[in-house]
Parts: sequence; C-alpha cells; structure tokens
Amino acid sequence: KSDSDTYSCDIGDAQSRAKLVVQEAPVLFKQELQNEEAKEGKQVKLTCELSKPDTPVKWMKGDTVLHASEKYEFKQRGTVAELIIRDVKSIDA
Repeated sequence: KSDSDTYSCDIGDAQSRAKLVVQEAPVLFKQELQNEEAKEGKQVKLTCELSKPDTPVKWMKGDTVLHASEKYEFKQRGTVAELIIRDVKSIDA
C-alpha cells in the first residue's frame, strides 16, 4: 500500500507520468477459532491465525466487545492472536 504514488520517467525535455494504486489484500483466517471446554475456575486460551501480521483484532463475547482486564488478556504475535480467559465460570460459555 505504501508504494501507491505517482511515478514518472524523465528524459529531460519530456516526462511520462503514471499513478500506481496498490489495493491491499483482504485479511483472512489461516486458522479459525476452535471450540474449547474448560473446568470452572480454570483458564482457557482461544487462538486464531490471520493471513497478515499485526492486523488489529477485536475480541467479542456474543455482541459485547471485550476489554483487557483481570478476566481477559489479549496477546498478538505476528499473525497469531490469543484471548486468555481467567477463572472461567458457567456464564463465560
């Protein structure tokens, strides 16, 4: 995307110009989330892998956006995004 710009070829008395527009490839899931089971009080980790590194990820439970807290921890390294849920309860299902 950063290569998008106007380029020119200059021969002194004349110039030729062209505009290059680079369309970003869509981000896809290389590995989707997998169903998990955990015992109450334990910790569970949900992991997915994306096709593009460092893509912003938004974690949700149903329609609710999750925020980092003592309960939820988010990690992202390259293309791998993780959600760690601590002290799981039945309401976390």
